[in-house]
Amino acid sequence: MRDPRTSRPTLETVARLAGVSRATVSRVVNGSTAVTPRVQEAVDRAVEQLGYVPNPAARSLVSRRTDSIALVVPEPATRMFSDDAFFPGILRGIGQELEAADKQLVLLLASTPASHERITRYLRGRTVDGVILASLHGADPFPTELMAMGMPVVTSGRPLGRGAALAPYIDVDHAGGVRAAVEHLLARGRTRVATIAGPQDMIAGIERLAGYRDAIAAAGMRSIVEIGDFTRESGMAAMRRLLDDEPGIDAVFVASDLMADGALRVLRQAGRAVPGDVAVIGFDDAATSRYSEPPLTTVRQPIHEIGRTLAQQVLRLAAGDEVDDALILPTELIVRESA
Repeated sequence: MRDPRTSRPTLETVARLAGVSRATVSRVVNGSTAVTPRVQEAVDRAVEQLGYVPNPAARSLVSRRTDSIALVVPEPATRMFSDDAFFPGILRGIGQELEAADKQLVLLLASTPASHERITRYLRGRTVDGVILASLHGADPFPTELMAMGMPVVTSGRPLGRGAALAPYIDVDHAGGVRAAVEHLLARGRTRVATIAGPQDMIAGIERLAGYRDAIAAAGMRSIVEIGDFTRESGMAAMRRLLDDEPGIDAVFVASDLMADGALRVLRQAGRAVPGDVAVIGFDDAATSRYSEPPLTTVRQPIHEIGRTLAQQVLRLAAGDEVDDALILPTELIVRESA
């Protein structure tokens, strides 16, 4: 055994003990097969005897790989780590796949122009092997900037803006899920169906509102729309506006479970029974939907699977493989007591 008081062993000390060159040791520890079995055994014995551990920074300089993948989220930490199930679910899925691939996850929050610039400089230094982008707002320049660097990049949700469509993305059938929700309400005799839509600078908000409008138009009914930002507080504020402006509504589709939880609270405060007076459907199938009062009917999106698929796709890109330009995962209506 090596005396722990001695200096850390180097490639040179391994090479001397194994009786080979430094370059040969480097090839062996970096996984090359261009050596004979006898040399492989000699180097392996020397590595074990000396307790040699490869320097990750030095290896990345040689291989040009960091074994790290970045998840970039243009949101503040308060949004990222709220009780919304979307981000924790995405993180679990990504983390599961990266751990299985022996890769490190680097989380980067870009909530301000200054943080955007800082992260761009960081990524330009090739500090990661690929990037996953989630929760993009508007024509965010991140996809095109990263692709211009030659960085493998995959986005959660179809990116907006000129050139952004070049980035491969993973998404769900937002519009189809919402149409199923509205049709469910109509089939149960609801005649004044409103929506609390998500932010209109995000593809999820845009497509969920489009799905609602399509279903309402097909039924020959009038759209009744308020806008939120996927937070509980915005759902509460939007529900109050709906009750003030459209007191006769008997159903509401809400574009996220967190906003729907806020809407349920306001309906209780207003003395409206759910679903007796107003039926409510959310979107996500977050944990809050099962424990709300009453339990929330919702459109389930496979959040964990989204994370896993994002990680799988960016790992393929980082390995030089081709991936599909778009993967659309299915949604499912989960019926509970609120509708």
